[in-house]
Amino acid sequence: MNLSMISHARRRRATGVPTTLAALTAAVLTALSAPAQAASAQAAGADAAPGGPALSRDVSFHGYQLRVPAGWPVVDLAEHPDTCVRFDRHTVYLGHPTDAGQATCPAGLVGRTEALLVEPLDARGRAAVDASTRIAPAGSATAPATAPRGERAGLVRQAVPAAGVLVTATAGSDAATVQSVLDSARLGADAKSVRLEAASGDGSGTAAVTESVSVQPGTYTGLGFDPCAAPSTSQMSAWAASPFRAIGVYISGISAACAQPNLTSSWVGTQVANGWHILPIHVGLQAPCTGFGHRVSYTLSTAASQGRTEAQEAVAAAGGLGLPAGSVLYNDMEGYDQTNAACSDAVMTFLSAWTDELHANGYLSGVYSSAASGMADLAAEYTRGVYTNPDHIWFARWNGANDTDAKPYVPDAYWADHQRVHQLSGDTDETWGGVTINIDRDYLDVDPGPYTTPGVCGATLDFALYTAISSGSSGSLVSAAQCLLLRQGHYTGAVDGSYGAATAAAVQSFQSAKALPVTGAVDAHTWTALLAAGTTPTLQQGSSGEDVKRLQRALIAARGQTLTIDGDFGPATLTAVKAYQSAQGLGSDGVVGPLTWAALQAGK
Repeated sequence: MNLSMISHARRRRATGVPTTLAALTAAVLTALSAPAQAASAQAAGADAAPGGPALSRDVSFHGYQLRVPAGWPVVDLAEHPDTCVRFDRHTVYLGHPTDAGQATCPAGLVGRTEALLVEPLDARGRAAVDASTRIAPAGSATAPATAPRGERAGLVRQAVPAAGVLVTATAGSDAATVQSVLDSARLGADAKSVRLEAASGDGSGTAAVTESVSVQPGTYTGLGFDPCAAPSTSQMSAWAASPFRAIGVYISGISAACAQPNLTSSWVGTQVANGWHILPIHVGLQAPCTGFGHRVSYTLSTAASQGRTEAQEAVAAAGGLGLPAGSVLYNDMEGYDQTNAACSDAVMTFLSAWTDELHANGYLSGVYSSAASGMADLAAEYTRGVYTNPDHIWFARWNGANDTDAKPYVPDAYWADHQRVHQLSGDTDETWGGVTINIDRDYLDVDPGPYTTPGVCGATLDFALYTAISSGSSGSLVSAAQCLLLRQGHYTGAVDGSYGAATAAAVQSFQSAKALPVTGAVDAHTWTALLAAGTTPTLQQGSSGEDVKRLQRALIAARGQTLTIDGDFGPATLTAVKAYQSAQGLGSDGVVGPLTWAALQAGK
């Protein structure tokens, strides 16, 4: 399988619902015939969202009745506990997912479509209710359609105390149909209400963690695995007999395909305490040249905005799970056509913005992709200074080798300081301690390195002036330069504020890559190029955010003028931009576009 050319490189076995026709028929018939306290479905009238499929089948569970498209299978999980609850197929699941069922989920499932999971609002169901859950009013089967704060894109969780159920609905490209299904809900005569207030815990949907979790994945060299759904603690304990000591876990993202009934902050704390290393994965928007339902935009300014938004979602999820700042959060960018230059540019822009936003929130950036697509593109940009490099890479190359060799796609010198994970095989059932889980195998060589301080390298980048520094210099400006060189892949040493031989060599490497005089000293031109490095979004008066701060720093370095670094493109920044554009012979319109960025990033 050529992971660089197949957009669904990690979509492998199709085993989410009962896999034989007989089993699937039995599951549907069970849902059709079971009593109301379990599940039932029968033909009904047709309603539909505009342009969506007709809602022509009634489904009932614990007296909660709703109408779904006729073509959606209905699976009773009590009757079929070995079923994988997956959201990449149109299916209605009734009951709680089981540990055994989720262990059968193909490890590489990616993508979501319209699907439903209806669970009892018992102690387990109530524990999943958090601030992002929509709550139906007393005596009602429907909740307000307004999304509560914290609700994730493509996923609606709705508690219906009047029927004692918790509904999880996912959406691919047809969110209107999902909302129509939820709006069709009504209460049957057999509905029994429960008290939602009886939920245990702190209301966050996860149990409180009594001990803080260390930075993840921390320091580790050895084997790991990544399943689609986090195994239960008992399953993880059984796998203590395995050679693995690291696990990849999907914590967020609109393309996450599997239900995660076990993933809580308590689970994370328990596994770390038991000696496991956690690789947190965000699987969100995919390359624009793939067939996935949720994709990065070809418009680069939009791609950058999407990257920042995805990073914010991942940071929120990590925080909710107790994963501290300094941890590596990996963006899962599935394989794509690397020969499509526009697609590659969009992906690189997206991932650079992802990295910048994680750094702004004190987390490290990791990227997962196939060696021949995402990794090859990242390696090609490693020393160019156009994009911000991720701190760690995780490459898919199914050669079975327990190493982190990514040649010829990634040179050994890149991400060489314990910054690599190699996915070496996948879609395999492995049994340890009597427990079978479908997994991808990984080999890790990871260490937090010099990046563990919130802010990534622990150095401020904001100064009133960026004066020249060279060998023998020391202090905060040196730390800032080391930090910037680190981000651009030219420096692997400590950010210690001491301008020694390693720093001078890194400066020379950067200057050579930017066609600047190779002096080994950081002058105004080198400062300007370092500070401007990154994406090139169009900025103008009224813009705000981290990109504006980056612009303001570069203008100070280039012009030596007084400018407040506040991320607000106001009148003072407008004046500075026009002055710079005029000095460079550019149209002085005050709009920072590709030409202005190119001049700054060239150190002019």
